[in-house]
Amino acid sequence: MKRSPLPHGAAYAVLASLVGVVIVVSVAIFLTAGGSDDRPADRAHEARRSAAPAATGGWVGAWSTSPAVAEADTPQGLPGRSIRNVLHTTLAGSSARVHLSNLFGTTPLTVSHASLALAATPGGPAAVPGSMRALTFGGRSTVTIPAGRATVSDPVRFAVGYAADLMVTTYSPTPSGPVTLHPYARQTAYLANGDRVEDTEAGAYTTKSPYWRYVTAVDVWSTEARGSVVALGDSITDGVSSTVGANRRWTDFLADRLRSEPDAPRYGVLNQGISGNRILLGGQGTSPANNPSALERFDRDVLSRVGVRVVVVELGVNDILRRPKQTDPARIVAGLRQLVARAHARGVRVVGSTLTPISGHKGVVPEQEVVRQGVNTEIRAGGVFDHVVDFDRALRDPANPQQLLPAYDCGDHLHPSDAGYRAMADALDLDGLKSRPVAAAL
Repeated sequence: MKRSPLPHGAAYAVLASLVGVVIVVSVAIFLTAGGSDDRPADRAHEARRSAAPAATGGWVGAWSTSPAVAEADTPQGLPGRSIRNVLHTTLAGSSARVHLSNLFGTTPLTVSHASLALAATPGGPAAVPGSMRALTFGGRSTVTIPAGRATVSDPVRFAVGYAADLMVTTYSPTPSGPVTLHPYARQTAYLANGDRVEDTEAGAYTTKSPYWRYVTAVDVWSTEARGSVVALGDSITDGVSSTVGANRRWTDFLADRLRSEPDAPRYGVLNQGISGNRILLGGQGTSPANNPSALERFDRDVLSRVGVRVVVVELGVNDILRRPKQTDPARIVAGLRQLVARAHARGVRVVGSTLTPISGHKGVVPEQEVVRQGVNTEIRAGGVFDHVVDFDRALRDPANPQQLLPAYDCGDHLHPSDAGYRAMADALDLDGLKSRPVAAAL
């Protein structure tokens, strides 16, 4: 594969500048053709109608994350602050729309100002000139999201590039309940005092954060993609040990393969990993609502995602490791079968992974290894998933198969290194991801 002769940051800057030019030209054409009628009701209708591209295509998920917990020490939310989340896309498109969630809020969340822009540098808080877009919701700049609910913005004309860093910025002027959070973003977000939602410069964004707040997905209008693959998993899918800001989760490497390999299905990749997640039981910390189980969140985090065609399930290790620890492999497998049956009822194909090595991790005892092997035996025997990816085989040390290969070990004997995450993506048979008719249930 040929590599850019420019340093990564410089290459990204050139690409971002080119995309910015496309955005400016597109907006100029759009505004010229839009007319001057300024009646409020007609303007809202026209904004929604005009944002739908004329070319054939459809909405597909380009990025997502799972709402995981209520942020500690935010009983009033973060009123009076602008939150700038940075997101890395897996698809290109000509328009975009943004999903926001108040899942863990206890009172309504009012967002009075929100925007979408292209980051000027990888992971940075400054925007490409001309790329800033104000978001609307039903034609209005303000939206109130009830506790436990979510919303999606109106579409905006926006030239989204593959592997681009987008910035979704929100501002809430009033107190609300706890912030809905994804805690292990492996990506830096930024906060500013006051309403700095449409600032293109970075100066006001002086506070850095390792979290994604409120934003849960970005869809793009694509004429190329035929759907999305959703990765449902725990900290290994979440990429908890990958290099911050480098986009080296196994799902990032998979997106690269789907983009570059000629016979690969043209899918977006949606990461619905939550660190500490289990199949059977939810709850974490002081709140039983935090970190909902895969069975609890499957409809919201997988089946409701735009254009989902196939799901890759990487789960089960935490059922063995976390209290109350599961000691019967059959219970874990039964939970996996429930997920598959629910996916099949919606015509979604399911690829399942074997459970990766845990020996050597703090507190692991031989009895837990027996449970892991029992689950893997059932998965490899067939009859659980439509297709199997053997992440265990891809990551284990041939000289000591109960442990990770040292080169693939981040150091805690549980989570992969960047090289390990690449090996996981390489282990996936891309033909197994291609959507095929499935039975209604197992």
